[in-house]
Amino acid sequence: MEKVMVADLTNPLHAQAVVELLNEYAKDAMGGGTALADAVKDNLVSELRKRPHIFAVLAFSDDKPAGLAICMEGFSTFACMPLINIHDLVVAPAFRGRGLSHKILQTIEVLAKSRHCCKLTLEVLEGNKIAQNAYRAFGFEGYQLNPETGRALFWQKNLL
Repeated sequence: MEKVMVADLTNPLHAQAVVELLNEYAKDAMGGGTALADAVKDNLVSELRKRPHIFAVLAFSDDKPAGLAICMEGFSTFACMPLINIHDLVVAPAFRGRGLSHKILQTIEVLAKSRHCCKLTLEVLEGNKIAQNAYRAFGFEGYQLNPETGRALFWQKNLL
């Protein structure tokens, strides 16, 4: 039996599942291929709890942690409305192909609508065709304001 819910980060079971699943994601090629540092594992949940605009959605299958999304509420200045950015989304390898990502995304969408958000955003690696297909099937598409100026690119500048 599968259950998808907003994580209660004060619940030790949920807290452990968040760290376990995010570590699985980090170890995956699509997550960088390296396990989380011990300091990250030890402090992740307490740091997430300090930030009221961050929430996690967990999926369990037969009471085993199966999927996770870490989401952040942002703000669209053009729409003058909140938005939800899906920062991390992972389904553990043993549970892939069961539609869990769709169920997680549905839960996030319901929550976003209840918060009167104008949109959901996420980033996905060019080489992650499986995730791209799942996101397209859920209704996501590349972002552009005008075809003449092209699609948005996701960039970063490391500070550490």
